[in-house]
Amino acid sequence: MHTVAVLSLEDSIAFDLATPVEVFGRVRLPDGRPGYRVVVAGEAPVVSAGPLRIATDAGLEACERADLVVVPGRNEPTRPTAPAVLDALREAVERGSRVASICVGAFTLGEAGLLEGREATTHWLASDELARRHPGARVDPDVLYTDNGDVLTSAGAASGLDLCLHIVRSDYGVAVAADAARLAVTPLQRTGGQAQYILRNRPTCQTATLERVLAWIEEHAHRGLSLADIAAAAGLSPRTLTRRFAAETGQSPIQWLGGVRIRHAQELLETTDHTVERIAARTGFPSVSNFRAQFAQTVGVTPGAYRRAFRT
Repeated sequence: MHTVAVLSLEDSIAFDLATPVEVFGRVRLPDGRPGYRVVVAGEAPVVSAGPLRIATDAGLEACERADLVVVPGRNEPTRPTAPAVLDALREAVERGSRVASICVGAFTLGEAGLLEGREATTHWLASDELARRHPGARVDPDVLYTDNGDVLTSAGAASGLDLCLHIVRSDYGVAVAADAARLAVTPLQRTGGQAQYILRNRPTCQTATLERVLAWIEEHAHRGLSLADIAAAAGLSPRTLTRRFAAETGQSPIQWLGGVRIRHAQELLETTDHTVERIAARTGFPSVSNFRAQFAQTVGVTPGAYRRAFRT
C-alpha cells in the first residue's frame, strides 16, 4: 500500500487539499484492500484554508515515510514557503519518492528548486508568472498535468482530479483507476487539455499603449487583415508595431489576431447554433478547413467537441 502525505500549508486552497485526500483515500484494490494510506501533514496542527480551518494528522516528518507528497495551491501562491517545507520536498525527491502539485502548488515546487529542467504546468492564469520566476522549467499552460516520474504538476482546480487518477492508473492499472473515476463521477481521461479553458488575447493593463489598436482588432478581426492593415490602423510602421507587440504581448500582431479570432469562435460555439462553416466565415478564417485546423491546434479539441463540452 502506498503512503500519500498531503501537505497542509497556511493559506492552502481547500479544494486543492481535499482532492488528493478524497481520491486516494477512496481507492480500493480488486480484493477490497485500500490502495493508499493518506495522511495530512504540516508544520502546524491547524492551518487556515480560506474560510476553513484544517487540522493536520502529523508533522512534516510524515513526508519521510511517504511514497508521494502532494502540495496544494495557496491563495497567495508567491508568498514565501517555510524552509522546513522546502527541505521536506527536496529530501523526498532525493530519496526516490514522488512529489506532486495541485494548481498553483507548482510555485512551491519551483521555490524548492524541483522544476529546473522539468516539464510543469499550473493554472493558465498563473502560467506566465511561473515561467518568469522559474525560467529553467518547461512550462506548458495547455495541458492538464505533467509527469516527470519524480515530479508531477497539475493545471487549475479540477485538473487535480485528472492528475490523481493518472497516478492511480500508473500505480495500479486502468481497472482500479476506472473505479476511482466512477466514485468521483468524472471521466478517467478528459478530452483535450487546459488549452480549451483559456480565454485568449484579451487586452490587459500590460497592453495599455496598444489599447487603441487592440480595440480596432477586436472590431475588425472578421476581415482578411494583413500586418500592413493593422499597422495603418495603429498609425505605426509594421516594424515598430511588431516590436511593441513583442514587448507587451509576447506575440506578433498576426498571432494576436489569430488568438482573437479563436476567442470569438469559442464565444459563438458556446452561445449560438451557427454551423461551423458560418462561424469560420464570421470570425475571419479564410476557409472552414483552415478554421478547423487552427482551432484544434490552439484549443486542443475540434470545434464540435468544444461545443459539446461548453454549450449550455
